[in-house]
Amino acid sequence: MMSIAYNILLAAAALVLGPYYGAKMLFSGKYRNSIGPKLGFTPAETFDAMEGTPRIWVHAVSVGEVTAAAPIVASLRQLFPGACIVLSTSTETGQEMARKFVRSATALFYYPLDIPCVIRKTLDRVAPDVFVAVETEIWPNFIRLCGQRGIGIALVNGRISPRSFRGYGRTKFFWEAFFNRIDQIGAISETDAARLQKLGVESSRVRVLGNAKYDGLAASVSDELRDETSRRLNVSPDVPVLVAGSTHEGEESVVLSVYRELLKEFPGLLLIVVPRHVERSADVIAQARKAGFDDVIAFSDIQAGTGRKTQRVIIIDVIGELFKVYGLATAVFCGGSLVPRGGQNILEAAAWGKVVLYGPSMEDFQDEREALERVGAGITVRNRGEMLDALVQLMRHPDLLSEAGERARAMVAANTGASRRHAELIRSVLER
Repeated sequence: MMSIAYNILLAAAALVLGPYYGAKMLFSGKYRNSIGPKLGFTPAETFDAMEGTPRIWVHAVSVGEVTAAAPIVASLRQLFPGACIVLSTSTETGQEMARKFVRSATALFYYPLDIPCVIRKTLDRVAPDVFVAVETEIWPNFIRLCGQRGIGIALVNGRISPRSFRGYGRTKFFWEAFFNRIDQIGAISETDAARLQKLGVESSRVRVLGNAKYDGLAASVSDELRDETSRRLNVSPDVPVLVAGSTHEGEESVVLSVYRELLKEFPGLLLIVVPRHVERSADVIAQARKAGFDDVIAFSDIQAGTGRKTQRVIIIDVIGELFKVYGLATAVFCGGSLVPRGGQNILEAAAWGKVVLYGPSMEDFQDEREALERVGAGITVRNRGEMLDALVQLMRHPDLLSEAGERARAMVAANTGASRRHAELIRSVLER
């Protein structure tokens, strides 16, 4: 009965939302590359390349989940050198990120929409022995059909944000059955494990294994990568840089205002803004020019060799550059936090040894926030004034800034090893 009710609601949602997403594809081009594969029209050669045993399907929704999936896939490849390990994503940005950073996968493709006929077709072609969801991605039809086929299911790097916990909690009667169809769950923290158990997951199915994102980030930091990024952006290594990463609408205006004030004391300071959604880049460039910064340039123009040779503000308008750009930072503000979006991944900057500023809305990254604040490398700023004051104090004391940043780097390094534990959990499901 639950499945019938769910599919009725799914059909109703498709009727209501279909025109909206159709218009998005028509006028913005968004979803245009992924909609066909999500409906089951993935090129045959993608599946022809899927050779090896066991067959492990890992799913990472978007960019953040891919960051966690990459080291887990690498650990699985060490455990199963001859395995067929495939990775799916739901978003086009996630797919692009996976193509750049998940080198150990046999094949990459888009995750199917939760439509039974599409799922059956995809399961027939992938034929997985185990399905692995990264973080918390539960699609009822998919979970049900995997269960009918005897496919093992694992959830790794599992996290339940406060918002998700409230949402699942309101409809616990529905989700409890699907959560308990998952054979094993590797949770990031005791808090996440407790939330899962409150949602009805049997305690025997949940293990606390840590956050695999630490592994991928710690392994990716290098002087060579930083130097390469410096050359690509035409930024001298001795230039102080303020990086505003993963910014959302409403945050860039604050950053630009703070930056204007900082220039009075630190006239050589460069600003790099990385919008959370690259399709907003043109709007952010327009904001910067309206704020009086004529010497603003998009990263794509730097790559193409067009525009000014010198710049005051750089807007990153391509996917997959944020982590690299953090390596150039003197100071960092991480967005999605001054506006109520729950925050973004502050570990990326911490892995480079950077002190990170963020707003009060960090509900989705509370554990990471607490870890950084314990070592004195995370600072909450509630408004423009607090951001300005914090940045002025940090930049006036470069030695203290460097020491705090090194504590952040050490904290990330100390928390590595989770990806291997999650891979071992997946192996236990395969061997059940």
